Formats: sequence, structure tokens, C-alpha cells
Amino acid sequence: MAAPPSLKATGASPGVATGPAYVAKPMAAAASPPSSLSGHAELGDAIKKAIGELRDLAAGTDLESGEIIEFQIEVLQDPTLMEMAGARIDAGENIVFAWVGTLDGYIRELECAEEDQVRARAVDILDVKNRVLSILTGAPIDDFPAGSIYVGKDMEPSRFLAHDWSAGGGIALYAGSAVGHVALLARSRSVPMVIGAGPFATEKGQHIGVDGDSGIIMLQIAKQRATPAPLDHRPTRMASTADNGTLYTADGSQVLLAVNVNAPDEVDAIDVATTAGIGLMRSEFAVTSLADAANEEKQFAIYRHLLDWAGGRSTTIRMLDIGGDKPLAGLADVPSLRGIRLLLARPEIARVQARALLRAAVFGSLRIMLPMVMFPSDVDDIRQIYREESDALARRGLPHRMPPIGMMVEVPAAALMLDEFESADFFSFGTNDLAQYLVASPREGADFTLYQAKAVPAVLRLLTQAIRLAGSKPVSICGDMAGDPSLTADLLAAGIRHFSVTPAQLPAIRSAIVGLKADGTTAAGE
Repeated sequence: MAAPPSLKATGASPGVATGPAYVAKPMAAAASPPSSLSGHAELGDAIKKAIGELRDLAAGTDLESGEIIEFQIEVLQDPTLMEMAGARIDAGENIVFAWVGTLDGYIRELECAEEDQVRARAVDILDVKNRVLSILTGAPIDDFPAGSIYVGKDMEPSRFLAHDWSAGGGIALYAGSAVGHVALLARSRSVPMVIGAGPFATEKGQHIGVDGDSGIIMLQIAKQRATPAPLDHRPTRMASTADNGTLYTADGSQVLLAVNVNAPDEVDAIDVATTAGIGLMRSEFAVTSLADAANEEKQFAIYRHLLDWAGGRSTTIRMLDIGGDKPLAGLADVPSLRGIRLLLARPEIARVQARALLRAAVFGSLRIMLPMVMFPSDVDDIRQIYREESDALARRGLPHRMPPIGMMVEVPAAALMLDEFESADFFSFGTNDLAQYLVASPREGADFTLYQAKAVPAVLRLLTQAIRLAGSKPVSICGDMAGDPSLTADLLAAGIRHFSVTPAQLPAIRSAIVGLKADGTTAAGE
């Protein structure tokens, strides 16, 4: 029998362990953080509670573990942190972002240090940040099953100490440090640990092994879906040769058929070979609270999951389309703004998402789409945020890539002047909002469905004109009209060659496309 595939890493704690993989997810966030999260008193109370939790954790531990916990307590007791976070709160920043922003600055300084010992302390500060954040948002930090192999970017010391290692288990880290606190703890508890593996593909519950002596991770993969890849390579999972995502009209014109998704787990039930990738991922359905919006690691994991599923196919993720009639739980001070307007008014939200997307982009063919764009300056302003965050990630030595940045076309004013949006890399027509604004009716109104149907000729005329204005830039359609087979001929005639629809509509639109010519007329014999 052939030996299981293996991955060379670096041993940080000796010994060998096997068990089901536990692929760590970032700290979960409460769906609706308490509305009272504003002010110094709430943050002070959360810090005091975190100190109490750490003292409880330290009780009964050995001297070495106690010293690590004491270091974290000293960090929390440092008045400078409260002063810096308090200044941000006084400036009008939400308490969650005030805390996250303060600690992220501290973490970045440590990550940029020259000494390994100092850089290794960054994960301790991340641990402190997440503990207080979990208290502020009411979301506990989860343990993982005994006997598992913990797989993740890094591991917090408090998570190590809170876990029961008596049933065995081990640690396999994408990054990590041999001089960090977790490595020290692992050696003291004889927990096998390897570090510096780089992100590798494994599934939850799949049995893997770690050899801390030789620095090897044994990947006992049941089906060869992926192979380990260094950070600057895309996932190597191959799509089926029977590719139904790339279609051809009856007269030979190529058409792409992608899928719309809301939550990251939706893709698990979709055969990637039936799609050209993800044409629209509505990130606001996965990032549902202010705490989620502040959690870069959680967002990174969401986007990485989608890119892994896509296996190199195009994956378009729309930035948070929040505000107005799409509120973000915990954010109540900008009710009149939506989409790009809110992101620019609250750049701290945009910056967290930008960092997560930039980091995820190295794992696949990512495209970023901006919601509710009205003016060319909207795209320029967001691009500037991405440039600044890209520079910051480069200074920290974190792998990242600048992906194409395009825009939703859902505001009639933008559709009528697409030739002015020089800095947009691509356009995608959101026909739901486009129809709404054309008929000047709220979407929740009883008559909107009727109005929307009557507006179809106007929307088609606007699409045809806008596609001409787009010139050579890629265009697609992702609204409800894309999934209506009775309109496929009209959309082809307008010039659409890239459709993105709900999973349930894939067969119907596929059938409609192959039975038509590129100009929308019916093929002979149909």
C-alpha cells in the first residue's frame, strides 16, 4: 500500500500523533451584539471579566503556564490600552472596532519586529484581543474534540491551556513559532507540534498525523481532491473535464454560467464542474453583525472556503451591501446610507474586509465587487483603501494579492455612464435594484412584482445601452432576470455572455442558452 501523502514542515515539539483533523475556525461572533456596546464602562467591564477568566484558567496550572497567563493579564492591565481604545471611542468609533483597532496596531508592531522572540508574542496579543472581543459580543471561544489534530494558522495559549490533552492529539500550524508560548507549552505537555507548514487542504474529521521529530504532516486523504501548495500557488484541485460552466450557443458563441451564493456552506452541495465559478457571493449574508465585520480572521476563513471550493475558477465576492433596508446588527448610527456610501463613511469596516479579501486572494481567482456604486470616485476611493491595506500587509510580511475590483451596476445613473468608470475592472448588472429604481417603488411594496414585470423592456433597453458603454470590459448579470429562462434570449441579444444564477436555476438557464443563437434567436430545429 502506498504511503499517505506528506507535507514537510518544521518540528516545534517532539513526538508523533494521529487523529481526526480539527480545522480551526476564527472566533464565532454573536449574530446581534448588545446595543449598549458604546462607552468606556462597557470596555472596562469586559477587560475585568477577561482578567478574571484568565486567573481562573491559571489556577492549578504549572509555574510555566501560570507565567504565560500572567503575561496576558499584565497586558490587559496596561492602562495604555484602555487610553488608546478610549480615545477611539471618544472620536465616535464603535467599541468593538475601537478595541480591535487598538490591539491590531499592537499586533502589527510585534509582527514587524526583528527578533523571533518578540514576533512570537503577537499571538499572545491576538489571544487577549479575541478574549475581550468574545465577552463584548457574547460569543464564547470554542474548544475542540479531545484527541484531535488541531489545524490552523496559529493557536492561542489560552486555547491550549483550556483543552484536555489527556486523550492525545497534536498541533499542525500553517504559521506559528518554535519560540512562541504555545510551542513552549506543547513541549512541556509532550504534545506533538509542527509549524510553518503553509496553508494545506484537509477536511474536518479526516485522519491526519503529525511528526514533531521530523517536522512531517501525514495527509491521509481519502480522495485526491487537493495537494499541499505553497502560499504563492493556487489550489491544485482539478475541475471535471465535463465542464458545464462554459457553454456555447447554437452558433458557437461562448457563454459562462456561474452561481450566486449567500453563505459559504451553500457551495458544499454544488458540483463545481457544473459552474464557471461564483458570479456573486453576497458577503452581508455571512457577515451578519458588527462583531463579524470587525473579525478579519473569520472573514478570511469564509472567503478562503469559497476559493478552495472553486478550485481556481473565478470567484466574485461582493463587499458588504449593508445599510438602509439591510441593517448590520449592532450598527445603528447610519440608517440612511447603504452599500458603497456606508463603507466609505465607516472605513474601519471596509478596511477589515479589504485585508481579509487581499489575504484570501492568493488562494484562487478572486474578484472583488463593489455594491451600490453611483460615481467613478466611489471606485477610486475604495481602491485607495485597498492600496493602503496592501502596503500594510506587505510591511507585516503577510501573503496577499491585489485582485480585480469591479462594481455592481444597480443604480440607473451609473448604468448610463459606464464609460466614465475607468478604474472599474468589470461590471455586473444587479437587475433587482436596477428595476426598483427605474420604477421608483420600494421592493417590499405589494405592487413591486407587477411593476418589475412591466419594467422589463426598460431594463433591457438600459442594459443594451450600458453594455455598449462598457466597451471591452467584462460584463455579467447576477440579478433575478439572469435566472429567468423566458428572458435568456433577450439578455443574449443585449450582449450578455456571463450569467450568474441561483443553484436551482442552473439547469434551466443552461438548457435555454444552448438552444439559442448568440443574437437570441432560436436555433434551427428548436
